[in-house]
Amino acid sequence: MPPLQPVLKRKVDELFLRWLSDPNTQRALHDGLRCIRNAPRSYDVTRGGPGTPPDVTSYRPEPPDVTCVLPLACSRPVRASSRSPGHRKVQPPQEDPPPPASSRCIPAFYFPHGRPPETLDVDAALNRIKRVFAEFPQERATVEDMGRVAKACGCPLYWKGPLFCSAGGERTGSVSVHKFVVMWRKILLMCHDEAARFVQLLMAPGSEGLVQEDFVPLLQDVVNTHPGLSFLKEAPEFHSRYITTVIQRIFYTVNRSWSGRITSTELRRSSFLQNVKLLEVEPDINQLTEFFSYEHFYVIYCKFWELDTDHDLQVDAWDLGHHSDHAISSRMIDRIFSGAVTRDRKVQKDGKISYADFVWFLLSEEDKKTPTSIEYWFRCMDLDGDGVLSLYELEYFYKEQMQRLDARAIEPLPLEDCVCQMLDLVQPRIPGKITLPDLKRCKLAHVFFNTFFNVDKYLDYEQREQASLLRESDPDGPELSDWEKYAAEEYDFLVAEEVSGDPWDDDLPSELSPMEQKLNTLWSPLAQRSIAQTLASPGNVDLYACVDSGQEPRVTGETT
Repeated sequence: MPPLQPVLKRKVDELFLRWLSDPNTQRALHDGLRCIRNAPRSYDVTRGGPGTPPDVTSYRPEPPDVTCVLPLACSRPVRASSRSPGHRKVQPPQEDPPPPASSRCIPAFYFPHGRPPETLDVDAALNRIKRVFAEFPQERATVEDMGRVAKACGCPLYWKGPLFCSAGGERTGSVSVHKFVVMWRKILLMCHDEAARFVQLLMAPGSEGLVQEDFVPLLQDVVNTHPGLSFLKEAPEFHSRYITTVIQRIFYTVNRSWSGRITSTELRRSSFLQNVKLLEVEPDINQLTEFFSYEHFYVIYCKFWELDTDHDLQVDAWDLGHHSDHAISSRMIDRIFSGAVTRDRKVQKDGKISYADFVWFLLSEEDKKTPTSIEYWFRCMDLDGDGVLSLYELEYFYKEQMQRLDARAIEPLPLEDCVCQMLDLVQPRIPGKITLPDLKRCKLAHVFFNTFFNVDKYLDYEQREQASLLRESDPDGPELSDWEKYAAEEYDFLVAEEVSGDPWDDDLPSELSPMEQKLNTLWSPLAQRSIAQTLASPGNVDLYACVDSGQEPRVTGETT
């Protein structure tokens, strides 16, 4: 991004142009110019007379010519002038011409709440809802009844949780027809598409977008009622962990502004609402790999559990450095803990990152081709935050990469040659200055990043044949993303490890509890090490703390 520059002068110029283009300002200037043009050329300020201009204080007469001989009978000084004689006629005030017809009525082109439909029969929509409520006892709907209400509203099935909470059902346990109709009428009149209605349902009053906590009612309802997650009913300890993972994936993909608030515009540009619709028709939750896949959650959580040796749901730099067998350089690990890409302000103070931040790290590390991952690693490499990767910053990260290659008895490429190769690969628009748009435009940004801080993936790229590289960069290649490939491979590995009977670690109990045995029959991967250790001491998980910014799930009770 370009460096910040002072904009005071530009603001002053903008205000001046607005003032100058105002019709009242233009009339005042025209009147002043007419007064100056039509005023007599000379007059006696002290004596006044018929030649005195309308506003003496705003008009300064020119001094008389002292070389001119003044007649004694003249009541006013006469100025000798070489101008042509004759009286100038006073021009009548001219009115501003009317604006052209094309500028009088400009049609609206910005619809933050969706384009209004040409015809909207609000009463008919509300009558359908009233007929559904009439079938409930005392015309009150419980959370179990909201599925029918959501369909009567024309909404996807899994909007039922947000609809129930938005109408006040979370406080009273049920929703009356009157309160729901008032709420839905307001939404129909104010919001004109799905994205705007979804934001209005989940957003807290006075907020400017959806924060992480706003997604809890929706996702908790998915956990409670989706058939693909029925086995989680026996493991409430993992509700908050699954919800946290899904929320972070939503913000990772949808919140392109990194603001921490999702707007309706960002929702329209994403596929999240389409995925919510698919929850209704897809019984296998693992087929929804973009946000809701339980297998993906399981891979992420197991990777975190491996690094979180003390199981306090936080990892420090030493723990994170063990990821993927120390593949990432220590300088890059330090940059992650510097606060460049973490949302928790306690990172710099405590020196640890939460599980939510680890989700962002793992998604960015295993798929460096997505826009968010490119922004993630660019922020880490941009040490001075000027929006440009300079030669100093490239040298800073590549020096450790050279040392790591030397430790493996591999001769590294000299810095000058490496920089030349990367400039040829990225082809920045400004020679010698690599910016974020340059890396997004480049199809091999993942190669660029791995060259400077991931030694394993750098060597994998160097040893790959050119033909296979071209196939990988081909846009018509496989549809699976790098993250989907990684998650599928890791999940198969975890399942194979369980089937082989290899112990996870020395702390694993030799016998499973009845709860663990039941989970093992429902969903075999749940009986692996991470699940067994956690369920060995069940506790109460604070769901809202799990998704709160800066807070992570807190498990009360002893941890094995």
